[in-house]
Amino acid sequence: MGTNSNIDIDIEEAIRLLSIPANNTDNGNSGHHEYLLPSIEKLKEIVELLRSIIFPGYFGGPVLRRQSLHHFLGVRIEKLYGLLAEQILSVQHFDEENSNSADDAEKAAEIAHQFIGFLPEIRKKLWTDVKAIYDGDPAAKNYGEIIFCYPSIRAMLNYRAAHTLLSFGVPLIPRIIAEMAHSETGIDIHPGAHIGDYFCIDHGTGVVIGETCIIGNHVRLYQGVTLGAKKFALDKDGNPVKNVPRHPIVEDNVVIYSNANILGRITIGKNSVIGGNVWLTISVPPNSKVLQQKAVESSFTDGLGI
Repeated sequence: MGTNSNIDIDIEEAIRLLSIPANNTDNGNSGHHEYLLPSIEKLKEIVELLRSIIFPGYFGGPVLRRQSLHHFLGVRIEKLYGLLAEQILSVQHFDEENSNSADDAEKAAEIAHQFIGFLPEIRKKLWTDVKAIYDGDPAAKNYGEIIFCYPSIRAMLNYRAAHTLLSFGVPLIPRIIAEMAHSETGIDIHPGAHIGDYFCIDHGTGVVIGETCIIGNHVRLYQGVTLGAKKFALDKDGNPVKNVPRHPIVEDNVVIYSNANILGRITIGKNSVIGGNVWLTISVPPNSKVLQQKAVESSFTDGLGI
């Protein structure tokens, strides 16, 4: 049985080993604090501020009089600007090609300013998503129920904010914000995907939308749908090649039912319906209806077919 002295030695050795970078690809990003790092808690606060700005009164406290809305929004936008500029600055070193410590703070402030200027467009798109759910789900009694209760709207707010930040060249933060929604809702949308207006995910659990997906307007997905990659191109060292289109294109007015798997850079033509549990790796033309193959009914004897 070991003594306290031996335990102290083991702990010291563990600390020494943990102080060494984990591998050669660490590049200073292991949390040794040579750089600023983003704060998950502050990013959560940013998302909550966004909810209160996009849907005032639903989140962030009541707005009892219309005359007070301007003040309500102004206070929250000012706080959002400060937090967002700080967090964008904290991730600049993750963008090694464009980072320049001399002007990183000014660049972060400018991106935060641009993002706030784009908030009316984000709100416009999110209200089309709310309307798409209301128009397509008989269980939705009113817009308030959708805003409060539907995981699709929570996921889409995170996605539309994250996608906008990514389009402004912000590294890392978009992925963190998207993964917050993934953890909360079970809906996994990469911020790099392009999604049109009036987008609806019904139920939502288990939906996956890959980085290079392009989704048109008035598209509806049900739970468990995967818009994924079929295979990855590899470089000479056997590593996946980055930034290669590898996920589906879904055109306007498409409905994809539960647990369908649509894989690879294929196109689902407009006005098509993809049935539940379909496995699809080839493009289909507009106005298609793709259903699961009927089960083969057979009988086996003496162990045949096992």
